[in-house]
Amino acid sequence: MTSEHSMVNGNNKHDAVIPDQQRALLYDKPGSISVSLDSIPVPKPGPGEILINLTHSGVCHSDMAVMMQAWGDVAAGQVGGHEGVGTVAAFGSDTERYTLKIGERVGGRDGCCEAAKISGFGTPGTFQQYVVAPANYVTPIPDTLPSELAAPILCGGVTVYSALKKSGAQPGDSVVILGAGGGLGHLAVQIGARVMGFRMIAVDIGEKQDFCKRCGAEIFFDLGAFSGKGGSGSLTSNIKKATFGGLGAAAVLVCAGSNAAYANALSYLKFSGTLVCVGVPKGDTQPIGGSDPGSMVSKELRIVGSTVGNRKDACEIVEMAARRLVVPEIEIRPMSDLKSVFETMNKGGLQGRVIIDLNKS
Repeated sequence: MTSEHSMVNGNNKHDAVIPDQQRALLYDKPGSISVSLDSIPVPKPGPGEILINLTHSGVCHSDMAVMMQAWGDVAAGQVGGHEGVGTVAAFGSDTERYTLKIGERVGGRDGCCEAAKISGFGTPGTFQQYVVAPANYVTPIPDTLPSELAAPILCGGVTVYSALKKSGAQPGDSVVILGAGGGLGHLAVQIGARVMGFRMIAVDIGEKQDFCKRCGAEIFFDLGAFSGKGGSGSLTSNIKKATFGGLGAAAVLVCAGSNAAYANALSYLKFSGTLVCVGVPKGDTQPIGGSDPGSMVSKELRIVGSTVGNRKDACEIVEMAARRLVVPEIEIRPMSDLKSVFETMNKGGLQGRVIIDLNKS
């Protein structure tokens, strides 16, 4: 039987009963797709921190990149994940000034800090039932937004919302999403079409066409239709024909984590267009192609990098999701399914976002 203990300080009116042990998913063989479901100690919040009893966690491509050591070495036994939602379970010291309460639903953290410890990489992540987080950087979740829908919004939604804002596109402009049927891409299509008034052009594999259209894409291009037929050059001409005056898109968001997606992305842009880099290719990256310095100068093109977003972005996109302006396409799976989820992800077979139910082993 698992023993329990209580944590309490000035924020609490009632003690919260916290177990000593919890279920967690560990990267047991970093560098390969391998996950173990184990029992580990529940962490204790330090000064300025809170303990969150997580119920759901989204599964992101960056989680797989961490597990595969695409961004650097990861110690065996690391708890992955970064899209967690749950309720406040306990407070550390020096948190009395915060208005958070036991049982309040929260999630996420700000990712724009040079000294940040990346969840699931530099610090234990959200593939566990309890996690410690800074009290001043959790995002309140509205009562009308279910936790399983909030989880992907706190990373994927915030990420593409911030990227779309940085694109400089205006209502009525054409915006291309590369990797439009994935976890990031399908949210970008929805936000662009339903919130920002853009004309969304989706690019992905053919089986995701209907899905992208449901999300709000006006036009869809199947990558498979252009292989061996002039390749990306043919795709470039088709994308340009689909834009106003055939001039090209105002912005291109690369949500796919592949060098191929970046190879000709600049060629889809019109004069003064913006390429926003979101997806990070695994392994050896290649220079962004599709344009030469002369064209960059004469067309006044911009390349912008975008990583997650800030707290204001998070609060705004969570509110949009609560109003159902943005609705993530999700599939809920138990903790024991995480390895198979990564295997499907590695083959490019996921549509939308997978959410791990942390109450189901």
